[in-house]
This record gives sequence, structure tokens and C-alpha cells, in this order.
Amino acid sequence: MKKPLLVSTTALLGCLIASPAFGQSIIKNAGDHERYIFEAEPHALVAPFDDFHPGVGFRGTFVVVDNGFVKTINNSIGVGFGLDWTKNHFRLPVVMQWNFFLHPKWSVFGEPGGVIDIGTGDNDKTTVRPAFFAGGRWHFSERITLTMRIGYPVAAVGVSFLL
Repeated sequence: MKKPLLVSTTALLGCLIASPAFGQSIIKNAGDHERYIFEAEPHALVAPFDDFHPGVGFRGTFVVVDNGFVKTINNSIGVGFGLDWTKNHFRLPVVMQWNFFLHPKWSVFGEPGGVIDIGTGDNDKTTVRPAFFAGGRWHFSERITLTMRIGYPVAAVGVSFLL
């Protein structure tokens, strides 16, 4: 009984080791990504700088330049606006989003900007703060991605619809 399992396991490992890698980097192929003008992203979030309160939000990003600051790589520039809600806070982020398309299924981005933090309840103070996020997307279809973002003042996971 143990011999067929050993043979099967050995054959499976042999196939995995011998199979060719299907890595397909597209970062050096300027413009080689799905074209879209707007990204709509509902998300769940947590505020690590606010006692890890959970919340929900929405981010909308308009692509303003395809093949942005570096013309020889696969990138784009967008402007993002949003609304995030957690216990005692409404946050209105405004960011510049710089996207890098690494693979047909993966892209990453950085987002410097600012956030208007509107306190509610016991904390009714409104402040304007800097914001910075870094994130990535898994493109599981041409127009829908799983989007992950971490930074200050929140971290989020959502689904993006590329329109």
C-alpha cells in the first residue's frame, strides 16, 4: 500500500520540479496592460492608528496619464478620491496613484496624498493629515481585481472594477 503512494508522490514532485516556469514579466513593456479610465473600489478596512477599528469605504481613481513618469516601463498615473468610515471617524483621502504593471495578473502601486479626518461622537475634531499607501492588485479577470492597500491612516482589502 505504501509503494503506490511513494511512486505517486515521487512522480508529482518530479513533474513540479521539471515543469517550466511561466513567469511573464511585463514591466519593461510600456503600455502592455488593460486599458481603463476609472477604477471603482469598495473595500473593508482597519485603522491601525485608531485602536484597530474596522470599517468600510470606497475609493475611485481616474487614470490621467498612461505610461506616466517613466516612459520606458509599464506604468500609469491616477488621481484617487475616497470615503472611509470607522468608529468615530469619516476620512476623505485624496491621493496620486502611481501604478506599475509587473505581470498580466499582478500590479503594484504607491499613493502619496492627504486625508481630511472628520471626527464624530466624542471626537468631533476635523484635521487634515498626510497620507501614504502602498498596495497591490491580483487581476483575476480583465476588469476585476482583488486590491490590497496598507499605509497611514488605514489598511484595506477590496475588489476593484476597472471601467
